[in-house]
Amino acid sequence: MNELRSLSEIFNHKLLRIPDYQRGYAWLVDPHLTDFWEDLISLADEKKHYTGVLSLEEVKSNVFDTWIDDRWLAAKSYRPYYIVDGQQRITTAIILIQAIIEVVEEMQSKNNDVLISINYSEIDEIRKAYIFQIKNSEVKIRSYIFGYERDNPSNEFLRTRIFNELSSSDNRIETLYTLNLENAKKFFKDNLLAFPESEKLKRIEAIFKKLTTSLLFNEYIIDDEMDVFVAFETMNNRGKKLSNLELLKNRLIYLSTLYIISEDEQTILRNRINDCWKEIYFQLGRNKHKPLNDDEYLRAHKTIYFGFSTKVDYSKFLLKEFFLSKKVLEQVRIENKIAQIVEISDDEIMDEDENGEEVTSQPEKPLPHLPVEDIENYVVSLRSSARHWYNTFFPQENKDLTYEEQVWLNKLNRIGIGYFRPLILSAYMNQKISTGDRVLLFKNIERFVFVAFRLSQAKSNYGQNEFNNIAKSLYLGNIGIKEIITRIKNRMAFTFKDGVFNYYNFKNYLDNKFKYYGQDGFYGWSGLKYFLYEYETYLFESSMQNTEKIIDWSKFMNTKDTETIEHIYPQNPNDDCWKLDFEPYSDKRNFLVNSLGNLLALSQPKNSSLQNDCFEMKKQDRKGAHGYFNGSFSEIEVTQKYIKWTPQAIKHRGLSMLDFMEKRWNISLGDEKQKLELLHVDFVE
Repeated sequence: MNELRSLSEIFNHKLLRIPDYQRGYAWLVDPHLTDFWEDLISLADEKKHYTGVLSLEEVKSNVFDTWIDDRWLAAKSYRPYYIVDGQQRITTAIILIQAIIEVVEEMQSKNNDVLISINYSEIDEIRKAYIFQIKNSEVKIRSYIFGYERDNPSNEFLRTRIFNELSSSDNRIETLYTLNLENAKKFFKDNLLAFPESEKLKRIEAIFKKLTTSLLFNEYIIDDEMDVFVAFETMNNRGKKLSNLELLKNRLIYLSTLYIISEDEQTILRNRINDCWKEIYFQLGRNKHKPLNDDEYLRAHKTIYFGFSTKVDYSKFLLKEFFLSKKVLEQVRIENKIAQIVEISDDEIMDEDENGEEVTSQPEKPLPHLPVEDIENYVVSLRSSARHWYNTFFPQENKDLTYEEQVWLNKLNRIGIGYFRPLILSAYMNQKISTGDRVLLFKNIERFVFVAFRLSQAKSNYGQNEFNNIAKSLYLGNIGIKEIITRIKNRMAFTFKDGVFNYYNFKNYLDNKFKYYGQDGFYGWSGLKYFLYEYETYLFESSMQNTEKIIDWSKFMNTKDTETIEHIYPQNPNDDCWKLDFEPYSDKRNFLVNSLGNLLALSQPKNSSLQNDCFEMKKQDRKGAHGYFNGSFSEIEVTQKYIKWTPQAIKHRGLSMLDFMEKRWNISLGDEKQKLELLHVDFVE
C-alpha cells in the first residue's frame, strides 16, 4: 500500500515500534531540527508539505503476543508495525508533540488548572492519540503508541526522560542517541516557550495542526519480508543520508531472505544480524560526548577480516564486490555477442598496471557462491569486535583490562595510534594472545611512533601497508607477536646507524624550526605535548606520591599552547630581572626562549596570568595568579631545583630532559656536546 498520509492518519489505531537493530535517534539540532522547525513555522495554513517516506512492516502475531503491556489494545483494533524507514522524522514529530503537551500543561498550572484545548482537543486526548494509553486497572500500565522495542537501549530513556514515566530502575543507559533525544525535547520546548505570552496558545495550536494534518508522509505498508529490505535500501531518504553501516545491515538481512533454508534458520540468521547491529550502535554511541565513527570502525574490521587494500575502498568491497545478491542467487549465463560501444576519453584509452604495462580486458567470470556460513561468521566477528574497538579508544572504562593494558593504550591514544588501530584490534580478537604479549606489542608500537614519526619525522603513512597487511594474519593466528615486533624494529632501522640512533634527522628538523616556520624551535615540535606529558608522568612516578595530581591530558591537549605550555624565560622579557643574566645572549634570545629546557607543562591554564613576570614571582602563589610551587610535578621540580632562572638553568634542565628521553625510548642522543647542539644552547658558557 502506498498513500500520502498525515500524522493523525498514520497514528490511527496503530502501534509503532522502532526495531532494536535500527540506529538510535541521530538528528542533530543543526541542521535537522532547525530545518524541521523552520519548515513548520513557515508553512502556510492549509498548505500541505511532503515530508518523506514512511516504510512500515506489520508485526507478526506471534511477536505481538510477547508485548505484554500492549496486547490489550488489540481489542480496540490497534495493529502493531515496525518502522523500517522514516524513524527519524516520526520520532522528531512525537518529541515535538510531547513538548507541546508539557508546555500547555505548564500554562494550565499557571492558570489555576483551567483546561486548555488545542484545536478542540484536550491534552489527555492528544496524549492518548500519540503518546500512551493507560489500561483500566489498579496497576495503571502504560501502553505506548510509539516507541522502541523493549530491550533497545533508547527505550527506557524515551519513556522516562522524554515521556516522563516514573522509573524504578537505575539501569538507564545513556548514549549519543539518548543525548539527541534529550536535546530535541529541549530544543522544541525552548522554542515553544519563546513565543510571546499574548499569542503563545494561538501559535502552538497552529504548529500542532500543521504537524498532525499538513505534513504528509508517503506511507508504505510492506508485507513481504524481502521487499522490506529492498525498499529500505533503494528508497529516497530525505532525512539523514543512510550510512555505509546501515546499508550493510540492510544488505545482509536482504541476502538472508534469498537463501533456500528453513524459516527457522532464516529467523536465526536475521536475529543474529539484528543483535550484531544493536551491539555496534551501542558501542559506537556509548560515549555520548565522543561518538565513534562508523566508517573508521567498518574499515578497520574489513582490514582484519578480509585483508588490507589500497586499491578498493572498504565500502565498495563490502557492498559492491563481496555481499552481492548475485553470489547467492543462481547465476545464469548470458550470451552477448554484440560489441560494446564506449565513449573514449583521454583517461580511458589505455589502462596500466603498476609496472606501466597495458592491461587487456578479461571476459567476466562467474562470481563465487556466497555460503550462508560466510554471512554468519562475518556477523559474529563484527559483533565481537565492536566492544574491543570501543575499548581501544576508552581503555579506562573496561575493568577486564589489566592496569598495564590501560596505561599503554592510553599512551597510544595520546601519541596517536594512527594506522596501528586495526592491528591492536586484531590483538584482542585473537584470544590466544596473552596480556603480556599485548602489552609488549603496545610498548613497541608506542616507541616506533615516537622515534620514527615524532623524532625522525617520517611521513605519516610510512609502514602503513605492511602493518595493515599483517593485521589479518594476527587475527587468524598466522603470525605471532614476536615476529610483528621484529618487523616494527626492522622498520625503525632507518633511524639508526650502526645500532646508534641517528639523531641528525631530529636535529635537522629542529634547525629548520629555529630558523624558519615561525622560528619557534622545540615549541613548534609536533611531539612536544606528548613528550612533556610523559616527562610529567615520570616525575609523578618518581615522587612516590599517592595522588592524582598529574596533569589532565584532555585539558592539556585541548587548550591553547599559550595557556598550557609556559616559556619560563618569557617571549617578551621586559622586566629588569631578566636583563642581567640574559643580556650577554641578546642576539641568541630566540634559541633560549624556545629551547626544550625553557618549556614547562602547566597543571592548569594560567600563562596569561603569569605573563612576563620574573622567575621569583612565577614561583609564588599570589592572588589571581597561581604560581609554580603548587602546580604540576614539572612546575614543582623547577621550583625546587632552581633558585634563579638563567641561561645555564635552561641548558641544565634541557640536558636532564634529554637524559629522560634517552632512557624512556631506549635511544642515544650522543655526548653532551651533541645534546647541546640539539638543544641549540651550545653557545651558553
